[in-house]
Amino acid sequence: MRLVLISGSHRANSNSRKIADYLCQRAQVHGFAAAEVLDIHELALPLWNEGVWHQDPSWDGWQAPAASLRAADGIVLVTPEWAGMVPPGLKNLLLLCGPNELGNKPALLVSVSSGMGGSYPIAELRMSGYKNNHLCYLPDHLIVRRADEFLSHPEAVDEHEEALRARCDYSLRLLVEYARALRQVRDSGVPDYNRYKFGM
Repeated sequence: MRLVLISGSHRANSNSRKIADYLCQRAQVHGFAAAEVLDIHELALPLWNEGVWHQDPSWDGWQAPAASLRAADGIVLVTPEWAGMVPPGLKNLLLLCGPNELGNKPALLVSVSSGMGGSYPIAELRMSGYKNNHLCYLPDHLIVRRADEFLSHPEAVDEHEEALRARCDYSLRLLVEYARALRQVRDSGVPDYNRYKFGM
């Protein structure tokens, strides 16, 4: 099975990328044969426009990440909390994706905060970002607080990070099982994206 992790920060060397890299490595321990990170900062995609539907050359940079997402069995969305919100680049990527990229694939939501916040991006993504691409958010999610300190060293810095690392492993094992189960849904022939491309 293949996993794609999306680092949702526009910043270079972000905590979101650090967390995505950590989860990428752990995912391969827990059952994903292949895993890769797509970094919003590195992708530098333009804002959504109709040209993406018409093979406009300005969207050539979207082809490779779109192919990676189409090949994925599971998704991890790692988002920082910027002023209590998901960054626009991550929402832009979710607008670009359709059911061919994300339809009926499980996604683990991960929010990143340098302090003790991080809940608002989870609520925002659970409310939106999945309707027309048919992405399936797991009921479980992760919030990485104290992100400047946590998941930065080979060993946990305290008992709180030990608990976080255990929760990360649990969530990734859960994601593997959802990926196996939802593959059956995608292969069933029931999803009809020609007739029901958009959610209600």
